[in-house]
Amino acid sequence: MKQFSMNCYDSSSEVHPFVEEFQALMAYRGLVVQFVARAIKTRYKRSILGVVWTMLNPLLTMIVLTVVFSQLFRIQIENFPVYVLSGQLVWTFFSTTTSSAMGEMIWSGELIKRIYVPKSVFAVAAIGTGLINFLFSLLPLLIIALVLGVSISPAMFTWLLTIPLLSIFSLGLGLLLSTATVYFADMQPVYNVLLTIWLYLTPVIYPIEIVPQQWHWLFRINPVYYFVEAFREPLLNGKVPGWEIWLPATGFALAIFLIGGLVFTARSSEYAYRI
Repeated sequence: MKQFSMNCYDSSSEVHPFVEEFQALMAYRGLVVQFVARAIKTRYKRSILGVVWTMLNPLLTMIVLTVVFSQLFRIQIENFPVYVLSGQLVWTFFSTTTSSAMGEMIWSGELIKRIYVPKSVFAVAAIGTGLINFLFSLLPLLIIALVLGVSISPAMFTWLLTIPLLSIFSLGLGLLLSTATVYFADMQPVYNVLLTIWLYLTPVIYPIEIVPQQWHWLFRINPVYYFVEAFREPLLNGKVPGWEIWLPATGFALAIFLIGGLVFTARSSEYAYRI
């Protein structure tokens, strides 16, 4: 009597797509570096000012906002230029990286169809590019702070936690948006409109004190508010933010990152056919 052997398939030996994507991303980390370098070179290739524009752009915007809001609207905040610029840098990093993550996913469609690359590499590269621009922008912020007499406090070392948390949050949201834009072509213009509304719901250019108390709940459900405050407080007041800032900031960052990563990797095998 013949005996037949059966090969049993053990589903428990499968690697979760989230873990598999992370492992592939580590293997292709050199590609991420190349994408970031290409983005930086392309941005400044034909620019007369080059990298200086990264520092000059937020500075000019800060001057305009300071004139408008401190003079016309009579908003009185000590060191208002530093208040505006610090909030603006956080907002710019968040808005540009999440938007770029969406755009890169679509623009790289032909590459995805031709060769294998981890799909998350484009979102990670967008975050990396944003981080470099963010670090360049810190220079004018610190110069203005010193000129206005703002003390450079040891509390600013907390930026070493704030910036990674902001990056993790932006990456998670960028992955979510990348997934959405693969299936819904109108996602990019819709998100641009939402960003405009989101900006006005974040105290970047105005103090929270001018908002009636009954509307403060809008700030408590706004993740970017906590990142702005965590970045701003050590610079303006020389204080380490309290748990009421760190706890929500950490919670939002980890939750959105996990949700975005799980949703993105669950559908990543379909992207090459849908883009």
